[in-house]
Order: sequence, then C-alpha cells, then structure tokens
Amino acid sequence: MRTFWTRVGIIGPISMAFGSVLWSAKTEADHTPPYDLKLVQVLFRHGARTPLKSIPDVMEAQWEPKLLEPPAHTHIKYVVTDLNGGPKPPAPVEESYRKMMLTGGSFPGQLTTLGMQQLYDLGKTLRTRYIEEKQFLSPAFNLAEVYVRSTNIVRTIESAKCLVAGLFQQEQRDVVTILTEAAESEVLYPNYHGCKMLKMLCGHRWMESSTLPDVAADLQSIQRALGIATDQRVDFVLIRDDMVARQAHGLPCPPALDIWKDTIEQRAVDMMCHLYKPNLRETLQLSVGPLLHILLSNIEEKVQGTSSEPERKLFLYSAHDTTLMPCLMALGIFDMKWPPYAADLTLELYQHRQTNEAFVKVSYVGQDQLIPGCSGLYCPLEEFRKAVSAYSLSSELHLSLCDNTEGLIEP
Repeated sequence: MRTFWTRVGIIGPISMAFGSVLWSAKTEADHTPPYDLKLVQVLFRHGARTPLKSIPDVMEAQWEPKLLEPPAHTHIKYVVTDLNGGPKPPAPVEESYRKMMLTGGSFPGQLTTLGMQQLYDLGKTLRTRYIEEKQFLSPAFNLAEVYVRSTNIVRTIESAKCLVAGLFQQEQRDVVTILTEAAESEVLYPNYHGCKMLKMLCGHRWMESSTLPDVAADLQSIQRALGIATDQRVDFVLIRDDMVARQAHGLPCPPALDIWKDTIEQRAVDMMCHLYKPNLRETLQLSVGPLLHILLSNIEEKVQGTSSEPERKLFLYSAHDTTLMPCLMALGIFDMKWPPYAADLTLELYQHRQTNEAFVKVSYVGQDQLIPGCSGLYCPLEEFRKAVSAYSLSSELHLSLCDNTEGLIEP
C-alpha cells in the first residue's frame, strides 16, 4: 500500500478542554471536501437491554423472555473467538448475570429485541454512508475488509452481530468472526479487575460520589419519594439504569421516576464525572488509554502502509456506556449526557487528493465533532496524534502503570 503520510517528530501531551464542542461550519459543508476516505473505526454501545439490577422496594417490571427474541433479519453466520482465533475465553461477567433472575424470568443485562433492532438500524445507517453513498465498502461482508471485536459479554456480541446484519443486509462472502479478549486483559472498558492502580484510584471515588452534597441530598429525597428503605444500598446510576430500561421497553415506572427523571439523569452523570475525574489525566489514561492507542495505531498503520491486513477498511468495536464516556472525556467532547443505547463514536481517516496529507474526522451519534487542539473538522493527523497522545497508552506502559501502586496518594 502506498504511504501517504510521514510521521513528524515526537508529539507531547496537551491539555484537553472538557465539555461538548459541536462544530457547525457551513463553509465546510457547502462544497465537496477534497478528501478520499481510507479507513473507518466505529466504537459503539450495545442496544437496549434488561436492567443490571432492579430498584429495590418499588413496583417491579415484568422482564419476560419474549422480550429477548431475535428478529429474523438479524441472523447471520458468525463465530466468536479470542483475539488469536482460538476458543472464546471464559466470561465471568456473563456468568455473574446468570446467577440472578429478574421478575418475569429474564437474566440481567441481556440484549432485548428492541436492542437488536437498534443495532441493526445503526448498521443500516452505516450502510447508507459507506456502501450506498461513498461506495467505500463491498456490499457483502468481506472478512479481509472488516474487523469486528466485542467485549466478551453476550449483549455486546449480539449487538455486533446485529450491526453487521444491518450493514450488509445479511449478505456474506465470509463467516463473520467476532473477536473477544479474556476478562483480565480487556481494554474495551475501564478494567478495574485487570488494573490495580485504576481500582485503587476509582474504588473510594465511587463510594464518595454518592456522598457529594448535592448528590446525597437528592438521593435522600428520591428514596423517600419512591419509598426505598434508608438501609437499602442504591445510587443514581442503579436507579437510572432500571428507569431507562423500563422506559425504552414501555414497561410501567413508579410515577416518582417521571417526576425525578431529569435529576436522576444529571446526578448519574455527575457520579461518573467524579469517578473518572476528567481534569486529572491519569484516571482516563488507565481507563481508556490502551483503547485510544489501538485506534491511533490502526490509523498510523493505514497511513504508513504497514498494516498486516492491507485490505482492511472498517474496524468495529462493540462496547459499553462506560467505554464511551471516558473516551469522550479524553477527546474533550463529552456532552454531559449519558450515552444512549446504540450510540456510536466514529473515527474516519481521509487523504487529501492534492497534498496526500492525512486527516481524521470524528463524529458522535451522527454529529461531527471539533476535537480540542484540532484546527478543523478534518483534523490534520499531526494535530490529532497530539491530542490523543495526552491519554493514549501502549499495552506495555499501561501494564507498568497499573502495577505501580506503591505510595499512591489520592489527589
């Protein structure tokens, strides 16, 4: 493959603005940009699911197994392997879900029919963009062109399958391979079990987040409004999770949840911001540094022509809300809203037709984003590398930092 970019120097980290930056530049949209698309990477949240836990002491929803039936149009031929093509690793998180049962007969955390359709629809959106409009991908699934990786949890694996079914309308030249990683080495979410330093940094922050003055006061008020006993251990993230799952599926909610909906949403986000401390680089580095390194490495290998899979055009990563939030924070584009089901963060690599210069364009849930440190929506690769380098960590450096817990003093 022809190289169209030469890496220049060593770029140091820069500070990243925190918050949502939405770029609206009509001048860039009024003409066809002089760029050719070279690579697409999509990091997405799974679709709607059953809640991870039910709110205690309140009217329970009926999570019946019929809510989980796969639509016929989401079926494809696929296999799940480890990253080297070997057997699928054990899934301790999924095993923990199977030890519990929700009212109605379903397990917690399972992708529903609605969730499957949401990912199928996201796949159709990608099809419109990359097959029908840009004619970038082949119309049938081609293993050489498309890489699919998922966390080793059923809902994300099924979400990846449904997205691929929508993207290629069940047309397959090859069997879809969905790659997964062992739980202790997973980098598609902040891995508290695989990183001792991250566990120490975030452990007491999570407990502390419920005691923040505004959060604690609102939590007491909503517990009284819902009739939750004071000795029950609940927080806004748990309450939000059950509430949003019910609302998405049209299942009944206690009236107090409707009254408190906006507060619940905001306080849940406040807790996550306290957990990840986006103004402190270390937590975000340990949370998503290896993932950002992978995304950047994929771009650089394509640019330099060093990829072991030169025909690859699309990387799909099926993950979680807790993946997207710290990624958005690290990129400086978190909008202070919880990522919805099937939300996608998409990175596109372009080559300028005249200069051969490389550019990266980032979008979130269909909206183009201006990354802090970038001079435009089409961000010169040097600028993008500089922005991402503030948080990107190689797997070796990540492991070293994760194990370096001596003398830790919480900032």
